[in-house]
This record gives sequence, structure tokens and C-alpha cells, in this order.
Amino acid sequence: MKKIAVFASGGGTDFQSVIDANETKKFCEISYLVASKPEIGAISRAEKHGITPIVFDKTTETKEEFYARVAKQLKSDGVEYIVLAGWLLVVPASFIKEFENAIINIHPSLIPSFCGMGYYGLKVHAAAIEYGVKLSGATVHFVEADVDGGAIIMQRSVPVETDDTPESLQARILKEEHTMLPLCVKLLCEGKVKKIGRKVYVEN
Repeated sequence: MKKIAVFASGGGTDFQSVIDANETKKFCEISYLVASKPEIGAISRAEKHGITPIVFDKTTETKEEFYARVAKQLKSDGVEYIVLAGWLLVVPASFIKEFENAIINIHPSLIPSFCGMGYYGLKVHAAAIEYGVKLSGATVHFVEADVDGGAIIMQRSVPVETDDTPESLQARILKEEHTMLPLCVKLLCEGKVKKIGRKVYVEN
């Protein structure tokens, strides 16, 4: 059974979707919840399910020290995959190198649209509506040093309605995220995701 760590920066609904799917049919061991700040909702979810939290507190350590500490802990405990589920801290290249082709992220748009630095949360959906796109959605991709620039594993689309607000579009996209992310984690842990260059082949 593959060990994973989930990184989250907020309420943790994507994190919860992985927990729920894994409790229905176990496909991994969720060893850690890594939180970008204290007292976020994701920490409560982790504690409720007996998952060990690792928390970044900027008052006691630098980001560099934090990432070094996390890498050491995950490596020592045999964590093989990392899932960024609403993670808002830029992951440094040194950390990515430690877990090359083993970090995945979910982003609330159809990459390469509305992604990269500055595109997160409701800002993504506001930009999609402002641009006038007819479809938006979510993307699960491998993480590389180029923010949101890694190879795409899976995408799902939703229509953008004429009366959409960033909040209403976000709600519909979250429904897709909550099924797609656990599926991708399951497939990854089962060895059914193969990356060759920028192309990803999924056995489903």
C-alpha cells in the first residue's frame, strides 16, 4: 500500500474527498496532512481521521526550513506520493527534485488557461468569467518548477453559464474536483499512470 501526504492551505474539501474515497475502498495510506498555516480546516479533518498533521508556522521557521523538514520527514517515513490539494505556497525546485514525478496538483481551470502565478481560488473563476470562455473546469497535473506547468494527468470541464459568479462557477467545478482528484490518486497508487515527457498515459 503506497503512502501519500496531502498538502492543503484551507478548509480541505479536496483533502476530504481523498479521505472519503480511500475509506470506501482503500487504495493508499494517507500518512500526513501538511498544512501551510495553523488552525485551518484541513487540520481538523486530519485529526478527525487519525492523520498526522505537519504545520508550517512562519513565526518559528522559514519556508526553506519548513520544506527541508517536511522532505526529511516524508522520506524517512517512506512516503512515495504527494498530493497538493489547494496548496498556496510555491513549492521550491529543490523539494520537487526530492520527489521527482511523484507530486501531483489539482488546479481549478483547464490548463493552460488561467493558471500560473497569481491564479488561485476565486481569482481563477473571476478571470474565466471575465474572459468570456464557454467552458472551464479542473486539471490534475504533475508538479514541476514551472508553476502549473507540469504534464497533465486528467481534465474535466464544466459549462460557464451567462449568469455565473466566481462563487457559483467554483461550486460546480469543485464537484468535479472531488471525484477527479481521488480517482487520480487511486490510479497513481495502483501504478496506472505513466508519464513519458509531457504526455501522460492513464490506464483506467
